[in-house]
Amino acid sequence: MEPSRTFSIHFWLNTAKKKQDLAPIYARITVNGKRVEISLKRQTSVTYWDTKSKKTMARTPEGKALNNYLDQVYAKLLECHKQLSSGFELVTAKGIKARFLGQDESHKTLLELVSYHNEIMVGILKFGTLKNYFTTEKYIKRFLLRKKKVNDIYLKQLSYGFIIDFEQFLRKGPSINRAQPLRNNGVMKHLERLKKLLNLAAELEWVDKNPFVRFKLKFNKHEKSFLSKYELETIENTKLKEKRYQIVKDVFVFACYTGLSYIDVKLLKEDNIVKGIDCGYWISTRREKNEQPVKTPLLDNASQILMKYNSHPEKNNGLLLPVYSNQKVNLYLKEISCLLNIRKKLTFHSARHTFATTITLSNGVPIETVSKLLGHTKLSTTQIYARVLEQKVCVDIQNLKKKLKRDK
Repeated sequence: MEPSRTFSIHFWLNTAKKKQDLAPIYARITVNGKRVEISLKRQTSVTYWDTKSKKTMARTPEGKALNNYLDQVYAKLLECHKQLSSGFELVTAKGIKARFLGQDESHKTLLELVSYHNEIMVGILKFGTLKNYFTTEKYIKRFLLRKKKVNDIYLKQLSYGFIIDFEQFLRKGPSINRAQPLRNNGVMKHLERLKKLLNLAAELEWVDKNPFVRFKLKFNKHEKSFLSKYELETIENTKLKEKRYQIVKDVFVFACYTGLSYIDVKLLKEDNIVKGIDCGYWISTRREKNEQPVKTPLLDNASQILMKYNSHPEKNNGLLLPVYSNQKVNLYLKEISCLLNIRKKLTFHSARHTFATTITLSNGVPIETVSKLLGHTKLSTTQIYARVLEQKVCVDIQNLKKKLKRDK
């Protein structure tokens, strides 16, 4: 690329905007005969301005500070010219001005990064996941306005301190949907998304260093609720008077015997019931969350529930089961657990944990098979669901004792 032939920097007073004896100072950048001007947000006395040295002749502390500032601006403009030249980029007056003001392509902002991520991830991330990034974006905007007093911030300005400040803001401030502050894991989720955004910025070479390099995400581990064999039988065998409770109970039990998530149960259609390798009926679907194929033999308990709702109104839409909204289902499950004196915080996701622990692992199904049935891509994910019950430990140890006794 042809290098610039001429380049000059010139400081001048805009006397057209003079008020009394003071006039604003501008920098004029000229490259190959084309020029741009930058307001330096400073003003000085016209009387003391030296047109040859392009500095003030005032011997006051303010005058010395102004001349030092002009030297810094001059050096920075030279550095911007050097960066463009050494980077084999087209050197123009506008380009130098943009680099000086941090407005060129090499100086992206945090909200530009968020917008870019959300645009390219449409169709890649599920809507539910992408929606969480929109929520994180709201917290970032709120933090910038309330704590940093700005609308946006350049990526090059982000530091470890910025991450710490944002974490404290999330912990101490009210959440977007509730008056209560976020809990630890909620805070970590927002920081985890911000970390992924900055990892993307690093891959795009929008940042020289990632401020998350030394930051550790610390999630609190919580035991997920699942039903024991006795509790599951209690729910199964209890007939509830209210229709809504009975429907939610049946759909929940169906999930306990299939391991399907809420959305996968809700979207289940007749086409998803197929003949398996054993000539029995199987559920064949793809997980809505990660598009992983799932094939699960249809156990008798689950099959009976499908038969029970064989003629429900929503069957006309091809849906196998009448499923309320996720919020209603979780609310009704809470009320059902109170009615049946089950002292556990049940959510629909508890059914998935029940399938992994009580239905499969406790009955000797290998964890690799359980992982396949749950549609996990990694075995480590299944291990989160897998809890070995004391009863299973007892049985295994008894078998071990028998084996050792025989060997002896």
